[in-house]
Amino acid sequence: MASNSFGQIFRITTWGESHGKGIGVVIDGCPAGLVINEDDINAELDLRVTGKNRFTSPRKEKDHAQIYSGVFEGKTTGAPLSIVIHNHDADSSKYEPIKNLLRPGHANYTYLEKYGVFDYRGGGRSSARETACRVAAGAVAKKLLDHFGIEIAASIQSIGSIDASLNVEKLPKLKQAIYQHPLYCADPAAGERMMAELDSAINDGDSLGGIIQFSAIGVPVGVGDPVYEKLEANLAKAMMTLPASKGVSIGEGFSASRMQGSEHNDLFAEDKALLTNHAGGTLGGISTGECISGQVAFKPTSSIKKAQATANITGEKASFSLPEGSRHDPCVAIRAVPVVESMLALVLADALLVNRAAKL
Repeated sequence: MASNSFGQIFRITTWGESHGKGIGVVIDGCPAGLVINEDDINAELDLRVTGKNRFTSPRKEKDHAQIYSGVFEGKTTGAPLSIVIHNHDADSSKYEPIKNLLRPGHANYTYLEKYGVFDYRGGGRSSARETACRVAAGAVAKKLLDHFGIEIAASIQSIGSIDASLNVEKLPKLKQAIYQHPLYCADPAAGERMMAELDSAINDGDSLGGIIQFSAIGVPVGVGDPVYEKLEANLAKAMMTLPASKGVSIGEGFSASRMQGSEHNDLFAEDKALLTNHAGGTLGGISTGECISGQVAFKPTSSIKKAQATANITGEKASFSLPEGSRHDPCVAIRAVPVVESMLALVLADALLVNRAAKL
């Protein structure tokens, strides 16, 4: 299976399956001299962990990252940085009764058609469990962004039909409050309504989708490369590699299509500062120095308690129901907040290093 790597200079390769012995990531291209330790990485992993409240999967997987290589005396050496996270609470028995069924909304059909084999235990490589590796790598990338004075954040923008009111430029300053909220939402009032809608879906044996807003402040002018390595293009690709992601927009996004040019154009002041930021911090794929902002849409969790019509692996008609005791998130967007933030960090870290070769 190819395509398990992401990035050009700050390049990550993830490995492992949901119910295997463990998962991990190798980071190549991280500059030497970056201060990093396991506590830094585990603090980020704690934001993604399951079982915190009724709105996340009850799987009790206390992720603990171990640095196997690339760090000496608390600093990176420039060698490949290898991070391992062991699996502990994997219960494969719940998947035995459904291993020969095509799970609605899941990847076992396409994996079987492509590879002829599929690890049905929790989805194997297609599982969102893999995103823990991205968060571990993102912890290192965030350290690099700190070096450049760049602050980033993500927050729940919407769940179901409920929208939050967010000031994207203020999100990085609200990170502590965001991660103290059960839904990782910077708008507590909207968060209450989201929780009520989620409770209703849970009681119905169903799930909800959501949108995550992300932003970065302090990104200097000139980051990103035309034509095929535009900053927003790499951000879009990064977010669309996430499980259950179904759409990405930058700045005004799809709303820009309903605006006039006189409304959407970001005008320049005498000091070359932009008076507005409808473009989301880029022009021509290159950062403007303004806040980088965008949204990622996530579909409703595919694993729901309602019975669904399907077929088995031989193509015969069947009915699909989750086995008793199955553990799934009612809304995947919630725990995706720190993952989106990590992918933002990875894209920016890579783009910053690439940019150092732009001119003498």
